[in-house]
Formats: sequence, structure tokens, C-alpha cells
Amino acid sequence: MSFATSYLFLGIAVFLGVTSNSFAKSAEGFTLLFPSIMTAFTIVLCMYALSLVMKNIPMGITYASFAGLTIIATVVVGIIRFNQVPNLYSLIGLAFIIIGVLMVNLLGNN
Repeated sequence: MSFATSYLFLGIAVFLGVTSNSFAKSAEGFTLLFPSIMTAFTIVLCMYALSLVMKNIPMGITYASFAGLTIIATVVVGIIRFNQVPNLYSLIGLAFIIIGVLMVNLLGNN
């Protein structure tokens, strides 16, 4: 698997992670059957995609990238779907996460 394919699977893992988080919010503490099942299903697929990424990209870089990108994407979904707008300090923290993901991927793999 090439690095480009690994990053494609990383994108798929981020998408599945965000999907899992959205279903978890909708599951209302796992009291609703369909969102609960979808949460479990998407998180298992997400972990499988991450395991494929880790064949080519070191585990620390993979997980740091996954976590940071999933956090940012989940915040965007929270804004759009659940009307949860972050305050100024949250936005500053999110900017640091973006900077961190960029540093790990662009500078941390020497």
C-alpha cells in the first residue's frame, strides 16, 4: 500500500470516527437501538481503517493525525447538525490542534 493510499484510508477513518461520534450523540446514552448499533459498527470500521494506515505510517503519527482531524471535523458537524457553536477560547484551542496535526505530518516524519 502506498503512502497516498494510507492517507486515503486515514481520511476514511476520520469520516467513520466523526460518523460514530454523531451516532453516539443521537443514541442518547445508548438508549436508542439504531444509533447505538451504528455507533458500534462505524467505530469498528474506523479502527479497521486505522489498522491499515498503520502498515505504512508510524502509529504515533497515525493516531495524532486521526485524533486531531476527527476533533476538528466533529466540531464542524456539531456546529452544523447540533447548533453547538464553540466560543473564542475553543476556537483558539482548535487552531492549535490544526497546527499540531500539520507539524506532526509535515515536520515529524524525518
